[in-house]
Amino acid sequence: MSSEERISPEEFDKELEALLTGKEEKKKTHKKKILVAVAALAILGIAGMKLFNGGTDMIPVVDTVRPVRKTIQNRLTVTGPVSGTDSVDVVSNLHAEILEIPVKEGDKVIKGQTLAVLDDSDVKREAEIARNDYDLAVSTCNEKNKEARNGYAKAVQDLKTAQDNYNRTKALYDGGSVPLVDLETAENGLHDAEREKDAYTVKNGSAVADDSYRLQIEKAKFDYEKAKEQLDNTVLKAPIDGTVVRVNTKVGRFADKMENDAPLFVIENLDNLELEIKVSEYSIGKVEVGQEAEITADILNGEPVYGKVASISPTGEEKGGGSSERVIPTKIQITDNNTKLIAGITARASIILEESEDALTVPVSAVFEKDGNNYIQEITDGAVSWIPVDIGVEGDVDMEIIPADGKTLDETSVLIASPGEQYAEGMAVTSSVGQGE
Repeated sequence: MSSEERISPEEFDKELEALLTGKEEKKKTHKKKILVAVAALAILGIAGMKLFNGGTDMIPVVDTVRPVRKTIQNRLTVTGPVSGTDSVDVVSNLHAEILEIPVKEGDKVIKGQTLAVLDDSDVKREAEIARNDYDLAVSTCNEKNKEARNGYAKAVQDLKTAQDNYNRTKALYDGGSVPLVDLETAENGLHDAEREKDAYTVKNGSAVADDSYRLQIEKAKFDYEKAKEQLDNTVLKAPIDGTVVRVNTKVGRFADKMENDAPLFVIENLDNLELEIKVSEYSIGKVEVGQEAEITADILNGEPVYGKVASISPTGEEKGGGSSERVIPTKIQITDNNTKLIAGITARASIILEESEDALTVPVSAVFEKDGNNYIQEITDGAVSWIPVDIGVEGDVDMEIIPADGKTLDETSVLIASPGEQYAEGMAVTSSVGQGE
C-alpha cells in the first residue's frame, strides 16, 4: 500500500459516517480507500502474528512457561469398601427351631459367646441312637475277639495233636507196622489243623476278631462323634472376638432355612479396619507391602486418616465392564485409631508410588514426543531450541524433566507451553505472557 493510498483513522471515520448517512461525495475515490483500509486492519488483527521487515515475514507469538522446582509425587488413587480385618459368617445346617437370640446388631462379643440357642430335642435323640450303635459295635467286637482267642487256642492245641499223631504214624509206617493209607490220613489231618490255625488273625501274639468288626466300630464312632458335634451346634457361638454387624434371623425360624442364603449372623472385628482396593496391573509393580496410604471418605469431613499396604494378592482378576485389563486385590490396614470410619462404606486410598524432591517440573503439556524421544522447546534469543529430556516422576498435571545430552535448564528457562513439530529448530518466535511467566 503506497503512502498516497493510505488514509488516517480520522478520515476513515468521516468516510464511514458519510456512507452511513447517505453522503455520496467523492464516493468512487474514497470507497476504494475505505475497502483497502478495512483489509489492512483485518491483516493487522490476525491473532498471534506481527509484521516485520517491511511486512514480508510473520513471526508467531507463542504462550510460554517457566520450569518450577518443587517436590513432585506420583500418586495412585483408588476407591474400595471398608471392612473389619476379620469377618465371619455364622451359619447352621441343622433343621432346628431357633429358641433364643441373646444378642443384637451392634453388640460386641467375645469368642465362644452364645449367639443363639436351637431346639435340641431331635438332635439329642439322634445322639443317643448313635451312642447305642457305637456301644453295640464295641461289644460285638469284644465278643468276637474273645471267640477268636478261644478258637485260636484250640486250633493251636489241635495242630499239636495232629503233629504228634503224624509223627507216630510216620514212625510206624517206616517200621512197616502200618499201611501207607494210615500215614496219608495222619498227614491230611496235620494239614487241616494247620489251615484251621492260619485262618485266625493274630496281632501281637494274640488272635483278634475279623477286621470287619473293627471297621464297624470306627463307623459307629464317627457317627456318634458327628451326632455329639451336632448337639454342640445347637448352641451357636461367636467364632471370633468382634461386633455383631448383621442378625438375619428371628426366634421361631429354622436355622437352616435362610432367605437368599444369607448367614444367620455376621461378626466383624471393627477395632481393626481395612480397605480393599483393586490396583491396575499397570501400577501394581510400584505398590509394595508397608507403603503408607492416605485414606479419605465423605464421613471424615475432609480429615484424612492413614494406613499401610498390608497384603497384595498373588493373582489378578478381570476388571470387568468389557475391559481386558486385569486388577490385583490389595488390602490396606487402617493404622489410625479412633477414626470416624465405619465398615461398609466406600473410601479412597492415595498411595505415593514415586517422589522426587527439588525436582525441575513443567506442565505435562509442555513436553512432546517424537520418534520415541521426549522434548521441550526452549526459546533462546527469539529462536526455538529442541532440548531432549528424560521424564522423572509424573504427577497428575506436571512432570519432572531431566535435560539430556549435557543440556542445562533452570527456573529462568522460557519454554513453549504447547510445543510441537510446527516449531522447527532455530525458528523465530515471540514469547507472550503465559503460565509461569
